[in-house]
Amino acid sequence: MTQISQPALEAAVREYRDPYLGKDLFELGAVKSLVADAAGQVTLSVELPYPSQGIAGALRQIVSHALEDVAGVTGVEVQVGQRIFAAKVAKALPSVPGVKNIIAVASGKGGVGKSTTAVNLALALQAEGARVGILDADIHGPSIGMMLGVPEGKRPDTRENKYFVPMRAHGLQANSMAFVVTEKTPMIWRGPMVSGAVLQLLQQTLWDELDYLVVDLPPGTGDIQLTLAQKVPVTGAVIVTTPQDIALLDAKKGIEMFRKVDIPVLGVVENMSVHICSQCGHEEPLFGHGGGERIAEEYQTELLGQLPLHLTIREQTDSGTPSVVAEPDSEVARRYRDIARRMGAILSTRERNLSGSIASVSVTGH
Repeated sequence: MTQISQPALEAAVREYRDPYLGKDLFELGAVKSLVADAAGQVTLSVELPYPSQGIAGALRQIVSHALEDVAGVTGVEVQVGQRIFAAKVAKALPSVPGVKNIIAVASGKGGVGKSTTAVNLALALQAEGARVGILDADIHGPSIGMMLGVPEGKRPDTRENKYFVPMRAHGLQANSMAFVVTEKTPMIWRGPMVSGAVLQLLQQTLWDELDYLVVDLPPGTGDIQLTLAQKVPVTGAVIVTTPQDIALLDAKKGIEMFRKVDIPVLGVVENMSVHICSQCGHEEPLFGHGGGERIAEEYQTELLGQLPLHLTIREQTDSGTPSVVAEPDSEVARRYRDIARRMGAILSTRERNLSGSIASVSVTGH
């Protein structure tokens, strides 16, 4: 029986480089154990630091093939899991109970598909194996409930007349001002009242061990956004824009605002980047080309992804079944999941908040 060389096994594992972080599994600290028994059976246990179920199969296959080529190896078992930590926030704000990371989804102006992106990003993070919640902080135009198919007039349960139990929709934990007021009640409130209401919703909801809470902020860079950014321990922000010059100008203002309040911008999502004809499939950049890329470069942040302008995205979201759950194998869902992995990977490189809640572990099979 050939003695299996441990350095040869490690070299084989190092052949795989993480597609989002550009490092091998040892550099990432993702290898939990690598052992070979007397019969030549090798077992590798890997734990990635971000939501990654969509790439677990490819990782398993590539690493298995590399290990099988090592002299003396008779069989390989690769276990792939993930472990998501709470990242440190810049300001010394108390963390929200039951929430590890708060991701603000923002846009400099309305009409760029921010809420659609927030909902699909939350569902994509969940599809990648994370525990996810969504908070609709757009008080004047709450739409998350409709997008998630929550029936009109449905109210969240309460505990001790003080806490909200989040609604469950497509597996997400959700809360919104739309759930606690009627649809026909216009929110004629001044800034401080609005900020107070959002803070109350955030802090008085019984979030259940979330890896990520996605917060859909109102459009713009006004008083509400600023107050929330200063009072909520936001881990990072995602800016949604379209390729039009005017939208890009507003997106820059959004990035500047988050920088002023010490909230890292995790990246830019360019929505409506190309129009895909529903009849012939022809692609055309109706609103210009490469804007999101230019902004990401200018502000040393990441272009997380580009999404097409497609009729089905609107139809699916309006009907309460967003693209990621309506057509999980579609190109649009694939792009959202890629954005989710990329964002989670960026966040995983940040300093960890060890005083936050315990990291969650999930194993995605053998």
